[in-house]
Amino acid sequence: MAKRLFISAIVVISALSGCGGEAAAPSGDAKTKITFWDDNGGPARTPVWEHIIAEFEKANPAIDVQYVGIPIAQAQQKYDTAIAGGGLPDVGGVSTAMLGNMVVRKALEPVDDRIAAGGLDGKLNEQVVNTVKGTVPDGKTYMVPMSTNMGVFWYRTDWLKEAGLEPPQTWDAFFTTVEKLTDKDANRNGFTIRGAAGSIAQMLEVVYGQSGITEIFDAAGKSTVNDPKNVAALERLVKLYKAHTPTADVTNDYPKMVAQFDGGSIGIMQHNLGSYNDHVNTLGADKVAALPVPRPAEGAGRVVLSNPVAGIGVFASGKNKDLAFKFAEFAASKAMDSYWADKTGVLPANTEVNGEAWISERQHIASAVEVLNDPATKIVQMPYYLPEFNAITKTDAEPVFQQVLLGEAPASKLLDQIAAALTEAQAGWKQRNGG
Repeated sequence: MAKRLFISAIVVISALSGCGGEAAAPSGDAKTKITFWDDNGGPARTPVWEHIIAEFEKANPAIDVQYVGIPIAQAQQKYDTAIAGGGLPDVGGVSTAMLGNMVVRKALEPVDDRIAAGGLDGKLNEQVVNTVKGTVPDGKTYMVPMSTNMGVFWYRTDWLKEAGLEPPQTWDAFFTTVEKLTDKDANRNGFTIRGAAGSIAQMLEVVYGQSGITEIFDAAGKSTVNDPKNVAALERLVKLYKAHTPTADVTNDYPKMVAQFDGGSIGIMQHNLGSYNDHVNTLGADKVAALPVPRPAEGAGRVVLSNPVAGIGVFASGKNKDLAFKFAEFAASKAMDSYWADKTGVLPANTEVNGEAWISERQHIASAVEVLNDPATKIVQMPYYLPEFNAITKTDAEPVFQQVLLGEAPASKLLDQIAAALTEAQAGWKQRNGG
């Protein structure tokens, strides 16, 4: 069983100073210690890591992995403090959302050569690796990817069956299905639009999915968000509001959206794989399924937004980088990545996991894995690395999206605002990082 330690106060970081650099040298029967920080420690993920660590130590009896669990809400601050003051671990859980900041501050070691020379060579999903490389200035791989997520459309299988409809595979079919599922007299809405917190990412997935545009920036660094095709796509989405969605959508965040769908008044709901248990526990596995983002047209490849990738980083200050990578490589191996994805409900980065029986038994995972590994799928790499990204797409944009839904502002106003802000932020990022 892995040694369990949780950090709950920022000052404790200082007590760990030297964890990454003070591993004991083997002497006689002494084990070499490496420290691993889990960036999402808690009752759901900690037992998973305990299993992986136990398996690693069984296969490598001379290595002792010290586990430190950090609640996800504190992880970024813990890493920032340790980068500034010393005391980083040998190896730790990181995501692409925090990668850019860490790399600029030279906290992480690139692992491209190590991956190419080891057991993971050729076994990591190319789309996932590209997402990792796309978040840093030099395009290198600064983490061993383990998993990602994907946006999907949850739908009521019983509603479609009653209406004699097949799950829509194109956007034209999607909008037709939404209209046919709507029955206001029976309190049935074909769709629900997330209008409050977290709305912009879902809106952009619908917009880019329809337009088929595959890059967030063009060759000149200008954002494509306000491309005329995207404006037309947003206008089409907005037309569903009230006519085929609840009026309350304009102020609905995730919990309210889920409550409506699981309460039985919504035919299709957009989210990601993470809400599976909520739907199944309430509606039953026989009444809900996941639909991948529809195709722009029949026979065309799907266009989906990148989701943050979770994985393991090897820290540059560590004295045992070889062993740190050995642990990261082990965690991302077929057996361990399969265990990780199975227990946490995410998409594995290791393509050898794709044929595992548990994937075929879960419709939502199987359909997402198929899309992720389809060569025709195009992933729009979202610039999570921009320091201004959250403010641009949340604080600044969400109120304007609500205005658009209410007919108080044109769709072009929202997309022009986002595009201008992203273009400016990207230019600043490139200037700061020598791009």
